Amino acid sequence: MKRLLIALVASSFLTAPMAFAQPAKPFEVAQMKERHVEKRVYRHGNNKIVEKRVIVNKRWARGNRLSPSERRRIAAVNDYRRYKLRAPQRGQQWVRAGNDFLLISIATGVIVNTAR
Repeated sequence: MKRLLIALVASSFLTAPMAFAQPAKPFEVAQMKERHVEKRVYRHGNNKIVEKRVIVNKRWARGNRLSPSERRRIAAVNDYRRYKLRAPQRGQQWVRAGNDFLLISIATGVIVNTAR
């Protein structure tokens, strides 16, 4: 009985760190995504045609990191005064993602501030 109890206690010491270990999540997972489907149904003669379009809207948040592919698709904003944005500090840049303006760190791609 003692040996069984010692074996159970020893195995709990070995398995406890594995239970708390979690895989690292990339920063893109932290972004909230709104997804909805637009449907359009119409008839062409005897045929019924259904068009579906999936729309994904991202909500950007401070502290999230833009992936390199997202940074390639986003346009830089050089005339920030036109959009009534404050001047970026050294090492930061305003970019436009859809209708959102993001102040990002140039070196790391971390979102410092957001504006609409």
